[in-house]
Amino acid sequence: MRVTMILPALTEATSPFFRPIKYSLFPPLGLATLAGYLRPDDEVRIWDEHVRRLDLDDDRPDLVVIQVYVTSARRSYELADAYRARGVFVALGGLHVTALPDEAAAHADAVFLGPGEDTWPVFLDDFRRGEPRRRYESRQRTLDGLPPIRRDLIERHRYLVPNSIVVSRGCPHHCDFCYKDAFFDGGKSFYTQAVDAALAEIDRLPGRHLYFLDDHLFGNRRFATALFDGMRGMGRVWQAAGTVDSVLAPDLLERAAAAGLRSLFVGFETVNAQNLAGQRKRQNIGRDYAAVVRRLHDAGVMVNASFVFGMDGDGPDVFDRTVDWAIAQGIETATFHIMTPYPGTALYQRMRAAGRMLHEDWDRYDTRQVVFAPQGMTAGELESGYRRAYRDFYRWGGIWRGAATKALLRDRLRHFAYAGGWKKFEPVWDLLIRSRQVLHALPLLEAALGSFGAHRSSGAHGSSGAHGSSGARGGVSATRDRSYCPRGPESRPSTGLPSSTYPTVRT
Repeated sequence: MRVTMILPALTEATSPFFRPIKYSLFPPLGLATLAGYLRPDDEVRIWDEHVRRLDLDDDRPDLVVIQVYVTSARRSYELADAYRARGVFVALGGLHVTALPDEAAAHADAVFLGPGEDTWPVFLDDFRRGEPRRRYESRQRTLDGLPPIRRDLIERHRYLVPNSIVVSRGCPHHCDFCYKDAFFDGGKSFYTQAVDAALAEIDRLPGRHLYFLDDHLFGNRRFATALFDGMRGMGRVWQAAGTVDSVLAPDLLERAAAAGLRSLFVGFETVNAQNLAGQRKRQNIGRDYAAVVRRLHDAGVMVNASFVFGMDGDGPDVFDRTVDWAIAQGIETATFHIMTPYPGTALYQRMRAAGRMLHEDWDRYDTRQVVFAPQGMTAGELESGYRRAYRDFYRWGGIWRGAATKALLRDRLRHFAYAGGWKKFEPVWDLLIRSRQVLHALPLLEAALGSFGAHRSSGAHGSSGAHGSSGARGGVSATRDRSYCPRGPESRPSTGLPSSTYPTVRT
């Protein structure tokens, strides 16, 4: 059987003029996971259109599998229709398909709702017998018996971070703007691999650097503790995503730092406390954000902070206040987003019921454009303020002010070089991407991460006495995407390598 698996690209990612590094960070791990279920004699290839354009005229598969996110929906349907017109069986799955299955079904022979570990093997058996169903809905949630990921199908040289890994699915929290509850409807919404299986997958990865693309690596304390203890001594440097409450939890951060954690993506989301309850971001309520940053820095971990603009409590002053706060805390990198009510989320349902959704042009649901009617400002003010926040945070003056918060000169220089490298040298990244040399920048990333925590790591583990869960030291989506929680390729942030491709197995 000949199988083609496709991650469709956003228009920006295929521009002949400029290709942001964010689209060449991570390979399509979800598709590579599904490929592990195929037989050894099956012919399979993975096409990530963010790094390599698909030539339909040169493709004659028996089965096409397309992973659909909200802002790739138009391109996904375009590809699906083209293959079906030629008589090829097309299967669609992913976040957008789960949210709007009837819309997707008009372009597919089969659709998949939710994660695919249980439904994908069933479909393959049905397909080989010539009896595929039109719809497959996930109900059983387990990672037991997960086959090895087909990393041999990934063109490592096309990605800055080929060593991405996922050891859990979902998140224990239930924020209104996150797709997670809809995607995992009908079963467990958070579950993990066995620790030994996760460690074995880490062992198979070459080099030093890892990026955990889990929505919330710290979500199960028992699992995370065992994983970090098992990784200690491996010599890895790695990045991941966590929440403010997990950073303040005693001892867990220290174990992660001792195991090689050097950068954490944290969903702070808003500096307006009244916004948190309205979005059910309860894990942030009452937390001392400054204490979170200090705790990470004291452990030798850089901070990649996520902020969302446009919540109902936000006014035109929110942009400057957020940027000023982030710079004053010495946060190394930040990603900013316009609040985007994704289909299938509680936020979308609430906004639609109130008549506040402006349109359903999915191409524009990229967290950079306003797709709803904001309350505290105009749509124009929200978009211009969002752009200004990025510009002001990554001005050379802003980067230097953030670096100046560090006590040691080497920490100041490292902050300046790391933050500046992501936003101020984008033409260089574009050249590396086009020349297929982006992987050659990985040693620089490893060196930067390794040096950041080197002078602290010897005393990191076991220092929890100075930091209780109350942040006694005086002192952040997802996704995909992860960033503002629905972190998918549509919201692959451009700085600090936040987790972004939502590798939960999404057919």
